[in-house]
Amino acid sequence: MHAALLLSLPALLAQVVVADVTVYGFFGQTTVDPNAAATGTVSAEPSTTSFVTTPGPPHFTELAAYNNIYLEPPAIPSPAPATQFAIGVPTSAQLMNGLSIPQSGSFFGFSIEMSVANQLIGKNSTTLFVPFLNLMNIVAERAGAVHIRVGGNTQETAYMVDSLPNGEFLEKDHEDASNPTSTPIIAFTDDLLYMLGNVSALINARWYLGIPFNDTTDFRLQIAEHGEAILGDKLLGFQAANEPDLYAAHYHRPTSYGPYDFFGEYALLTQAYQADSNVPVKNNLIAPSVSGTWTPEMVWNTGFVEAYTQYLGALAVERYPSDNCAVIYPNPNNPPKDPLQMLPTYLTHQAGLNMATQYRNSTLLAQGWGKPFLMFETNTASCGGFPGISDSFASTLWGVDYALQLANSNFTGALFHFGGQNVSYNPFTAVPTNESAFHEWTVGPIFYSSIFVAEAMGKTNTTQIIDMFPNNGNDQTPGYAIYENGEFARMALINFMTDPSGANDYTATIYVGGSGWNEANGVPSSVKVKYLLAPSTSEKDNITWAGQTLGGRYEVDGIWKGQETIQTVQCDQTQNMCQVKVPAPGAALVFFSDAAQQAVDPSTTETFPTTVVTKTANTVTIDPSVLATSNGQSGKNRANLGGTSQGGANSAPRAMGVVPGVTSLSCLLAGMLAVLLRFR
Repeated sequence: MHAALLLSLPALLAQVVVADVTVYGFFGQTTVDPNAAATGTVSAEPSTTSFVTTPGPPHFTELAAYNNIYLEPPAIPSPAPATQFAIGVPTSAQLMNGLSIPQSGSFFGFSIEMSVANQLIGKNSTTLFVPFLNLMNIVAERAGAVHIRVGGNTQETAYMVDSLPNGEFLEKDHEDASNPTSTPIIAFTDDLLYMLGNVSALINARWYLGIPFNDTTDFRLQIAEHGEAILGDKLLGFQAANEPDLYAAHYHRPTSYGPYDFFGEYALLTQAYQADSNVPVKNNLIAPSVSGTWTPEMVWNTGFVEAYTQYLGALAVERYPSDNCAVIYPNPNNPPKDPLQMLPTYLTHQAGLNMATQYRNSTLLAQGWGKPFLMFETNTASCGGFPGISDSFASTLWGVDYALQLANSNFTGALFHFGGQNVSYNPFTAVPTNESAFHEWTVGPIFYSSIFVAEAMGKTNTTQIIDMFPNNGNDQTPGYAIYENGEFARMALINFMTDPSGANDYTATIYVGGSGWNEANGVPSSVKVKYLLAPSTSEKDNITWAGQTLGGRYEVDGIWKGQETIQTVQCDQTQNMCQVKVPAPGAALVFFSDAAQQAVDPSTTETFPTTVVTKTANTVTIDPSVLATSNGQSGKNRANLGGTSQGGANSAPRAMGVVPGVTSLSCLLAGMLAVLLRFR
């Protein structure tokens, strides 16, 4: 089904991102111009000469999201892992010790910095960005829903206003940046919330928002008041305090600020929250969202959860495995990290384990408290990630393993962060406005991780996961068994190595049930396999999921390209085994029944192509049937539209003076011009 929308794209700022590395490019290993620091150029001529690292790293002076510098993949370990090994699992979940708590398909979600919502989601409530809708719907259709947070550092000082010039819903004041990371002060209108609601009217998107925490005498609860009224059941909750353990370092609190000070400030927040009659839901706050300077145990030890449990809908932390902050914010205590040296640390199972295991005590406590436990903001590295890692297939495989490891460790969700076009780790990036007539969007490699994980988790909300530590626990060849409705359903297998020769492809022999488990043999006659593939872990564009790609840089409209290819592997039921090969590099998702596959046919996925043509007038068309039900109501009863939830059960009255609904598109589209992006 197709619904036509107007497409408009905002202007974005560029920022230099640099890396001190040995690099190779499209033509193999490259030579870096010794004058690169002065000229801002990198040679792409074929060469076997390595760049010798110096204090001045090579510069890529265009937007970081489009960096074309490739890192050389790590060598195969010596000795290399075995390429043949067995994995045995029972059919019944009751026989498998150590399974995770039940997980949902929406486990892998997204975190959008509030300041870039107008770059990624839409220009306003009636002008939504088509690629955003298409890409988010890819995940929602596989997961059942997609969870998105709009917040981050910029939520902390944000304030709501009645209106902004030129009908904008968001305005950044860079002159009044609030901390050493130059976070701008944000002014926004409730049209931001109507925009989110209109996204949810088209796809099953649900939202996390944030309450400002910079002024404990006035918590500015307008975002909660209006968010509840406008988003209704599409609202998941409100984060209150974003990384409070960094407040002192960012000069937002005295240097002595600690967990007990935070405990006291939260008391003030809950008092204000309870007293605000315009906030009807009182149990959906998310905290403490510490980033690693404090451990969560330091907060738990204050009695935080016991004191505020009636207000807390979920517990959360935020964490990145590393940072690239020294490139942007020089600090003698945090020298720059060489991405080439960092790359191997992401291509190992230990990377996910290192992140997840430090929170196992907290996830256990959260279960006892009856609270979900979220990784509320994460990605490959803070301060925008590492070029050559965060924007390569290495991040795809890392993201799959990391997300599954968090689920295995009883987190209940993980949100992968977006910044602007000046970062490397974005799941996807909007085209610069001045190039929108001839370029489209760009998908970051880690977006493919979200698709893999969504299909691995399924839609039943009964998924349980266990890390199998196959191949004697080798770091290069991790694997997870996945149970659904109490039965073995899927297996996820990863190969972190790069070897075009095929010599380090591995074959996993999977046994299901059998006498070793006191069960009947459980292997089916055949299994279906979807592969996540790229030529190397350093690849940035040529990435495929089940034979399809979303396109390379400047090529993405959110619609799959190519023919879907799902492999069928014949099993040996006599010997109760299936043999599945996993290329180096790559990941395989193995489905042990048709029900386990829960197939999504990409050709039937709802997409939102635009029919707007540049520099012409009155050329827009829109499907009337979509408008007729766009807010869950028919044309004859839309007089008081303001709702955003499908079905209209939580429709909000149009009381804020903002034209909210998707239905208003019908009167706006015909007379407006927009930038052309061609969508199939």
